[in-house]
Amino acid sequence: MKIEKLNEDKIRITLNLEDLKEKDIDFHSFMSNSIESQELFLDMLDKAEEEVGFVTDDYKIMIEAIAMSNGNFILTVTRIVPEKENKKRNSKVHIKRKCPTLNSKKTIYSFASFDDFCNFCSNLTNSVLENLNLISKNQLLYLYNNKYYLVLDCLSDNMQNLNSFANFISEFGHFINSSELFERKLLEYGKIIIEKNAIETCIKHFA
Repeated sequence: MKIEKLNEDKIRITLNLEDLKEKDIDFHSFMSNSIESQELFLDMLDKAEEEVGFVTDDYKIMIEAIAMSNGNFILTVTRIVPEKENKKRNSKVHIKRKCPTLNSKKTIYSFASFDDFCNFCSNLTNSVLENLNLISKNQLLYLYNNKYYLVLDCLSDNMQNLNSFANFISEFGHFINSSELFERKLLEYGKIIIEKNAIETCIKHFA
């Protein structure tokens, strides 16, 4: 991790995949504004204050994150306007992301039961389905250790649509870190329930 002070109200932070692995965060978790990525951002702000004197207490913060083709992440952090009230560091962080080049082409979500998966499918709106069709060419459903796992295959580079879909599905299922590694476990030990177009199949026959 490298921290550079650009001016009094702006810094640049450079991260690589090794920095994320140390925090047990993978690419999609980092870019989808997960709890883990929020904690990492706050840790980085603490380190920036310690190393370059970049104080963020009582300020609104905007973070612009860009994923580079070499695997690095460039984050530009800007202080906006001091708040009238004294807020602690855990105030909401506003993040602006640019569409990156994805290194992984799969992502996985878990559901506690098949009913939970069907409930997710039955609540899909037309706009969310349109986003899904734009980001994933196929979805597979596995059963493993009494849980159901939805594998989104052949992901596109459209991070905006992926984020929109991730925000919706998080109400029903849980994102799986290190998706590529976990998929190997599913292939070896899991039972495939729906091999092609799992969401469309569920909506047609179960939801």
